[in-house]
Amino acid sequence: MNTHKLGKAGLEVSTLGLGCMGMTAVYGPAPDKQEMIKLIRAAHDRGITLFDTAEAYGPFFNEELVGEALKPIRDQVVIATKFGFDIDLETGARNGGTNSRPEHIRAVVEACLRRLRTDRIDLLYQHRVDPSVPIEDVAGAVKDLMAEGKVKHFGLSEAGVQTIRRAHAVQPVTAVQSEYSLFWRGPELELLPVLEELEIGFVPFSPLGAGFLTGKINADTQFDPTDFRNHVPRFSAQARKANMALVEVVKSVADRKEATPAQVALAWLLAQKNWIVPIPGTTKLHRLEENLGAIDLQLTTEDLDVIGKEVSKIKVLGERLPEAALKMTDL
Repeated sequence: MNTHKLGKAGLEVSTLGLGCMGMTAVYGPAPDKQEMIKLIRAAHDRGITLFDTAEAYGPFFNEELVGEALKPIRDQVVIATKFGFDIDLETGARNGGTNSRPEHIRAVVEACLRRLRTDRIDLLYQHRVDPSVPIEDVAGAVKDLMAEGKVKHFGLSEAGVQTIRRAHAVQPVTAVQSEYSLFWRGPELELLPVLEELEIGFVPFSPLGAGFLTGKINADTQFDPTDFRNHVPRFSAQARKANMALVEVVKSVADRKEATPAQVALAWLLAQKNWIVPIPGTTKLHRLEENLGAIDLQLTTEDLDVIGKEVSKIKVLGERLPEAALKMTDL
């Protein structure tokens, strides 16, 4: 597989990464752990080297899964995880809100290292900006951990451009992670230009619009009661019905290119910048292989123009996150 470099430090990763969040619930009941371990290792066998997790996924279960799966091939992969929520490190109880106090960051990292069965975190993101802790203090805490060799690269998730600039001035930021897809193009306004200016890589999560851009979801789709999409305004039945216009654009290009809608959506992202590395998640091997097919799908300038022109006519209905989650972003 081809590789891309993130940030000035040149963190080299596969063209597509693997988002592991859904492997421990979120989209419904948790899949079988051993099957997910097999899937993670199958992803590596097929060339994927960037694996994304977080202490908050579970909490803790997802890091434990990723750590077990990658232990035999630890030196061949890049593990990205995240701190920043106020989670009891002993019980996993969520105390609500954020916590990026420097002493908490250090404690989280030590716990993450144990769960991931490793001696260093390749890419450590602040999961959400903490309004009560200056970002300079956060960056300084990570810088200290980097000096100790426990962290290799610093990242930010869902951070605004001024926060990114301030953090970058203390400790260069290797990558920023935020949602970006044909379903949510908000980063194009301010974020992408700043990342290009500062030479920071971009790792889009939900590059398939939480599954919507695959064409497998419509207004009649019934989600499992535990699926987080039940609480997302963009996934209400009314919104899905209206937003199918976007899927039809993707499908039309896919039919012409003899590809799938998911492949077109991912190829579109990859065509934007060579420092963008999407991390689609899946729990199924055939979906993993389908996603990897996007790497070889070449969208011409004409294809991209058609997509851009048609999508610009469509107003996506519904917010991308529940209200409480939106309040925690710094965009």
